[in-house]
Amino acid sequence: MSDEFDLDKLTSAMNAATPAHDAEKRDANIALATANFEKLHASRQGSAPDARPNPEAARKPGLISGVREMFKKLTTKGVLAATTSIATLGVAMIVVLPTMYKTDPGGLRVAESTALVEVAAEAEPLGIVATEGIALADDAVQPSVQAQELFQGSPLSFAPPQARRGLATHDAIAPGVPQPDIMPLPESNTETFANEAPNPLKITTEEPVSTFSIDVDTASYAIVRSSLMQGYLPPAEAVRAEEMINYFPYDYTQPLDDQPFATTVTVTDTPWNAGTQLVHIGIQGELPLVAERPPLNLVFLIDTSGSMSSPDKLPLLVQSFRLMLSELRAEDSVAIVTYAGSAGQVLEPTPASETATIMNALTNLDAGGSTAGQAGLQQAYQVAEGMMEDGEISRVILATDGDFNVGLSDPDALKTYIADKRESGTYLSVLGFGRGNLNDATMQALAQNGNGTASYIDTLQEAQKVLVDQLSGALFPIANDVKIQMEFNPAEIAEYRLIGYETRALRREDFNNDAVDAGEIGAGHRVTAIYEVTPVGSDAVLNEPLRYASDELAEGNGELGFLRLRYKNPGEDISNLIETPVLTSVSETGAEAGFAIAMAGFAQLLQGSDYLGDWGYDQAIDLANANRGADEFGYRSDAVRLMRLAQSLSQ
Repeated sequence: MSDEFDLDKLTSAMNAATPAHDAEKRDANIALATANFEKLHASRQGSAPDARPNPEAARKPGLISGVREMFKKLTTKGVLAATTSIATLGVAMIVVLPTMYKTDPGGLRVAESTALVEVAAEAEPLGIVATEGIALADDAVQPSVQAQELFQGSPLSFAPPQARRGLATHDAIAPGVPQPDIMPLPESNTETFANEAPNPLKITTEEPVSTFSIDVDTASYAIVRSSLMQGYLPPAEAVRAEEMINYFPYDYTQPLDDQPFATTVTVTDTPWNAGTQLVHIGIQGELPLVAERPPLNLVFLIDTSGSMSSPDKLPLLVQSFRLMLSELRAEDSVAIVTYAGSAGQVLEPTPASETATIMNALTNLDAGGSTAGQAGLQQAYQVAEGMMEDGEISRVILATDGDFNVGLSDPDALKTYIADKRESGTYLSVLGFGRGNLNDATMQALAQNGNGTASYIDTLQEAQKVLVDQLSGALFPIANDVKIQMEFNPAEIAEYRLIGYETRALRREDFNNDAVDAGEIGAGHRVTAIYEVTPVGSDAVLNEPLRYASDELAEGNGELGFLRLRYKNPGEDISNLIETPVLTSVSETGAEAGFAIAMAGFAQLLQGSDYLGDWGYDQAIDLANANRGADEFGYRSDAVRLMRLAQSLSQ
C-alpha cells in the first residue's frame, strides 16, 4: 500500500457515493409530510381516526421487551432524531436544575423556565406524540405501562411540542430541592425576664446603707445554660448574678447553738480591679433531720395549654415529677390540678405511696387549649387548704412555661393574689419549662410573693438537682422574711456596689419593718452575697469628694462595715436580729469564696459590665478551675465548660 495521498481518487469516490437528484422522490416525500401534518392537525381538533390496534398492549409487556421492540422498528433517521431529542432534553435538564429559586408571598419556590421553553421549542422530535386522545405514529411502538410510570412525573414525557411548551410555561412552580441539614427557622420569641439594670456604684458618704432581701432561686443559671447549649449568648436581662452564684452548693460554716443559720464574712482582693476589694458574705442554713420533718401535702398545678406540647415542656415535666415521687414518704399526699382553657382536678388527694395511681394521672395529661392560669391557681389553693391539717406543710408546685395568656395575667395582680393566699400557710413554688415563650417575669412574681422558689428545668439532670437533691430546702422553710443590711464605714470605704439582687432591693426602713415581705431560706440552703468596695485613698475611686462635705468621719475601730441580718421563725410574726462586724483585714481567697467570685465575674461578662476592665473569659475560667474543690456532682466542672462555650460564642 502506498502512503501517498491521492486527492483526485478521494474526490471521485465521494461523487460516486452521492445519490443523484430525484425530483419524483422529493415530491412524494413532501406529499407524505403534508398528509401526516393534516392528520395530526385533525387529531387535535378531535376528528382523527382511531389509533391502530396494538396487540402488544393487551399483553402488557415488560419494560425491557418494549424497549427492544422500539429499537427494532427505529430506522437510522429515527435513531438520529430520537438521540437528538434526548440530547436536547438533557440540555434542558441542565439548564433547569441550577436555576435559582425565588420565594413568592405564599412561600412557594418558583423556578424561571424561559430557557426550558426555548430549548424545548427547538427540540420537536418527529413521530413522537403526547397524551391520551393523540394517535401514535404508525411505525412507533406504544410505550409499556412500566415505561409510562417511569416518566409520569416529567412534564416533557411523551408530549407533543406544543404540549411541552405549555407544560414548561405553566409548570413554573417547581418542587423544592432537598437541602440536607438545614436548620429550621426559629419560632417567634416572646420571652420576658424579670430584671433591672445592674446596681450602680454608691458613694458611702451619701448612701452608706445597702438593704436587700435574700434570694435562693436558681432559674437564671439554668436559662443561661439552656441558651449557651442552643448556640447563642443569653440576653443580658436573663442574667441575674445572684442566681448564677447561688446555683452551686458551698461548704460554709454550719450553724451552732440551735440558730437557723450561720454567717461567714471574708474580705479579699478583687481579681478584675487591683484598686478594689470584695466583701464575700456566706449564709448557711441548718439541715434538720429528714426523719423529723412533718407530713407534706403537695398540689401539682400543671399547665396543659397548647404552648406546653413540645418535648422540653409537658413530657419533661412528667419525667421530672416521676423523680420527685421517689423522695416522698407514705404519709405525704399528692393532688393534681391542671389548667388549659378551664381548670380541672385530675387527681384527688392521694397517698404518695400510690405511685402507680399518681403516674397514671400524670402520663394521661395532654397539652391543648389556651391558658387560664388564674383559675388554676384558685382551684389549687382550694385543694391545698382542704388537705391541710395541724402540723403539716402544704405547698402548691406550679409547672408552666409562664405563658398566662388568658385571664388574670398581669404580674402585679398575680402578686397581690398570691400575697393574700400565703398568709394561710400554703406556699407556692414555680418550675419553668421550655423556651421561646418563657415568661420569667410572671414566674418570679409568683414565687417571690408565694414564699417559694423559682427554678427552671431544662434537662432531666436539672430536675434531679431541684426535685431530688435539694427537695428538702425547696419545700421545708427554716426562716421567713430574711433581710440583709450592710452599713459601710465612710472612714474606710469610699464607694461600693452590690453584685446582683437588683430585683430584691429594699428601702432602708424596710429592714426593721416586719410587715415587709422578704425571701425564705429552706433547710440546708446556702446564700451568697458579694460587694465590690473601694477603700478610701485608692486610685480606683471614681467620684471626686464634695467641696463642702464634712471632714469628720468615724474611725470605726478597724471596721470596714457592719452586717445585720433579720429573719422570722416559721409561723411567727416577730423578727430576730443577728449582727456581725466586718473587719478591714484582707484574707486569702478560699475555694468556696473563690468559685463564687468566678461566677460573679462570669455573670458580669454575660451582662457586658463596664466594671471588669480587661478581665475576660480566660481569667474567669482560670479562677473557676483553680477553685473547683471536691465538686461531688460535677456542677462546677459543667460551669467551666459553659464559660468556655460562652467565650467562643462571644468572639
